[in-house]
Amino acid sequence: MTGHFQVIDYIILFAYLLFILYIGIAVAKKEMKGKEFFKGDGSIPWWVTSVSLFATLLSPISFLSLAGGSYAGTWELWVAQLGLFISVPIAIYFFLPVYRNLNLDTAYEYLERRFGKSLRIIASILFIVYQIGRMSIIMYLPAIALSAVTGINVVLIILFMGIIATIYSSFGGIKSVLWTDFIQGVVLIGGGVFALIVLIVSVKGGIPEIIQTGVQDHKFFSDTVVFDPNLLHSSLFIIFLGAGLSTAFSYISSQDMVQRYLTTTDLKQMNKMTILNGVLSLGTATMFFFIGTALYVFYKQMGGEMPTGKPDLIFANYIVGQLPAGISGLLIAGLFAAGQSTLSTGLNSVATSWTLDIQKVMKPDMSDEAGTRIAKIVTLVVGIFSILFAIVLAYSDVGSAYQWFNGLMGLVLGIIGGTFTLGVMTKKANAKGALTGFIVTTIIAIYVSYFTDTTLWAYSLINLVSSLVFGYLFSLIFQEKSKAEDNHLTYYDHKQAQ
Repeated sequence: MTGHFQVIDYIILFAYLLFILYIGIAVAKKEMKGKEFFKGDGSIPWWVTSVSLFATLLSPISFLSLAGGSYAGTWELWVAQLGLFISVPIAIYFFLPVYRNLNLDTAYEYLERRFGKSLRIIASILFIVYQIGRMSIIMYLPAIALSAVTGINVVLIILFMGIIATIYSSFGGIKSVLWTDFIQGVVLIGGGVFALIVLIVSVKGGIPEIIQTGVQDHKFFSDTVVFDPNLLHSSLFIIFLGAGLSTAFSYISSQDMVQRYLTTTDLKQMNKMTILNGVLSLGTATMFFFIGTALYVFYKQMGGEMPTGKPDLIFANYIVGQLPAGISGLLIAGLFAAGQSTLSTGLNSVATSWTLDIQKVMKPDMSDEAGTRIAKIVTLVVGIFSILFAIVLAYSDVGSAYQWFNGLMGLVLGIIGGTFTLGVMTKKANAKGALTGFIVTTIIAIYVSYFTDTTLWAYSLINLVSSLVFGYLFSLIFQEKSKAEDNHLTYYDHKQAQ
């Protein structure tokens, strides 16, 4: 055992990263152009896409923050994972049938069909800003961890990870991204399972002892109240509800997620993607929470001082400090896998949204070749910008990255997701009403986020209610004809067609 990375660890890590680069370029077989670049060529199995959904949502935020959080605290945030019981049925029952029938090219194309070009462009810009922030965190987290346990300069790690993902994302488009995501999702799960098995074997008494010590030391249960009638205050219920709505907003309005659904027009495949993704997400998150508790019991049994410091680094330090050489390299590769899958997805979805939702809307006669060329340039530029922002994050203190990201997701995607909900779930909402409601909701969201002490888990609920109430109210005031009256653009149209 050793506390430092060995030569074999470096070989395994770099070999893995180069292998992913090779796969990302090789699976495309030919250069993808036009719609193939953005939606694939129809040859991608649903289960590959589903694992890609999973890898995109969880990323190294799960690998490090969930384990570190349960090590240092309790399983309070595990309740957030149960929100999948809200988000999965909402996506399957209300939204995916509408998207299937419309055969969209991007998520925000729906907003143009339902409410006009302005909302499509605004929503896509918001998504791009959100996604750049998310990608930066995805590079920052594993880079900080790897730098701390190997001594490699954090800037070099961020550069290496970012450059590889940018290269294969720009070459093969969504097909390269989905297949590399699949491999990296398998590596992520496999690495977590292996680490957990080693931990269980290392703890005297195994699983029963981990559970018993966890219960005795209150590692499973938190002091947070189960339900507070004031939904703006923290409670287990609002964590469950808020996380469920945030994840639902990801499924229904985030280009990186919707883009995966759009690789097929088969509703059954869409539903299977969503269900398998939910099972993988809940199962893997539960595993990482248990790893954190197992780490707590492991270090307690060792005696001496318990490891302290940033919770996000606890698991990485265990991997390098307690596991044999070679195994450490494999698990750190899993950590990189989590980061790169989300990074490549973000790059491709941002390039798609910029090209199709902004460039093509403003220049409708743009050719497929021109669109593909623009998408590749955008991939490169956004990759560079995200790398620079990740370096800035690495030298700042953002607290728990998991909670910070969930707050961002609730703020940005909540506004967009609320507008999608207004469009799909109401027939009378019109373009002027939706745009005015969008603006009012944005003002409310900024006020709540920066000028009140409202729990971040309530952001998505506030944004949803604001979007529906103000969007519908202003639609009645403006009395403009709704596009949904003459087109099949809502959930109700799908129900009638069945």
